[in-house]
Amino acid sequence: MSKTSDKISGAANQIAGKAKQGVGKATKNDRLEAEGTAQELKGHAQEAKGRVKGAIDKV
Repeated sequence: MSKTSDKISGAANQIAGKAKQGVGKATKNDRLEAEGTAQELKGHAQEAKGRVKGAIDKV
């Protein structure tokens, strides 16, 4: 993936993860809430990967 793709995918995963967390909390579904947390963290990692790729390109 390119740095832009990583950043976009990361942001999308963060948004989807937060939504899952909210639904999980509202429905008292611990599994869904945990999945949302994991997906949000995955998004943060993808976004960081995109930033690192961008920094390497500048070197």
